[in-house]
Amino acid sequence: MEQKQNNTSDKVVDMTPKDASHKSGTGMDRKIEKKKTLFSTRNMMIVAALATAILIYVFFVPASGRVYKIDGDRVIVATVEVGQFEDFIPVRGRVTPARTVFLDTVEGGRVEKIYVEDGANVTEGQILVDLANTALQLDVISREAQVTEQLNNLKTIELSLEQNRLNHKRNLIEIEYQIIRLSRLVKRRKELAIRGNVSIAELENSQDELGYYKKRRAITIESQASDEKMQKQQMKQLMSSTEQLERNLIFARKNLDNLAVRAPVSGKLTAFDAEIGQSMNRGQRLGQIDDPDHFKINAQIDEFYLGRVDVGQRALVKVGNQELTLKVKKTYPQVRNGQFEIDMIFKGEAPAGIRRGQTVQSKLFLGDTGSAIVIPNGNFYADTGGTWIFVVSTDGSKAVRRDVRLGRRNSKVIEVIDGLQAGEKVIVSPYTNYIDMDRLELTGVN
Repeated sequence: MEQKQNNTSDKVVDMTPKDASHKSGTGMDRKIEKKKTLFSTRNMMIVAALATAILIYVFFVPASGRVYKIDGDRVIVATVEVGQFEDFIPVRGRVTPARTVFLDTVEGGRVEKIYVEDGANVTEGQILVDLANTALQLDVISREAQVTEQLNNLKTIELSLEQNRLNHKRNLIEIEYQIIRLSRLVKRRKELAIRGNVSIAELENSQDELGYYKKRRAITIESQASDEKMQKQQMKQLMSSTEQLERNLIFARKNLDNLAVRAPVSGKLTAFDAEIGQSMNRGQRLGQIDDPDHFKINAQIDEFYLGRVDVGQRALVKVGNQELTLKVKKTYPQVRNGQFEIDMIFKGEAPAGIRRGQTVQSKLFLGDTGSAIVIPNGNFYADTGGTWIFVVSTDGSKAVRRDVRLGRRNSKVIEVIDGLQAGEKVIVSPYTNYIDMDRLELTGVN
């Protein structure tokens, strides 16, 4: 056995390569090529870096403009819906009398006596206040004296004219008598002159005298006609002047009567302010008389609706348990403090129990009811003017500013014309703190 082992150990195996030219160890250090794979460490790091950058861009860099982070519980989110749009606006009005007559003094004076109190029901023609005006009383007395003097003058002239007329008449009678007498005398003397019993001179004297009276009669008649014509003109002027003085006296007496202030119509006396001894100027307001049975609603409306409110439009008002119909009777185009005024009256009888000064809430319809895309009416409208709105993303984590076109609105909803689709969600709360932002990050949203 030992011999076999020795033989084995003595046998040398030559491991040297046949190519003696190769350097020692070169077979052992041969370079092994590495395969390039998609999931190498370097590629994975690059992918991870790109993903991180994308996430940072998406979540921390706004799409455009500025971003504002806000707690999602601090905003009101509403859904864009398709529904019925009632084109109305809420109108808060005050009940006032349908007819009011103001009570003003026609003539000034001092309050001497008061017959009624504020709030009393008065009848037409009832005396309310007595005023005293010494100057007006003296004026009336002076005018009465002028009228009396003018009437006396008229009577004097009438008497003079009548006497003149009678004198003319008397003269005509005398002239006619002389003409008749002389005509007979001339006729007799002509006959006597033919027989020679009367001289020619006597006959000629009688003929001359007859001619004189005939001419005098003609002149007297002409004078009488001229005097009568002038007298009629003078009488006409005097009568016209007298009538004018009498009319002035009537007006003066009427003004004097106006010192007793009377109720122009029947109704309820309100805002009546007068005290004994108080001096009232001409045209000063004492109070007003209201119609106690008929009422109207006076309301103030935002000037935004000035072009859409017109006479005859319908409104609904609830008084107690009754819902009544109103119609616009009058619009006042004057705008004060951003509002204009309208008057509405009841169609039919006013409800029982309604009283002056009561405040009522009504709905004034500006158009017909129809289907439309709508969003709830919110305070955002005052900040944006209805030109843009924040639209909430599907997951509710952000809201982006979007231009929209909104139309009619009422107290509950706003009509959407363009820019929004049914089912989208929008923020309708005020935008005061982030009105200049382009995007909102809503935190705390589950």
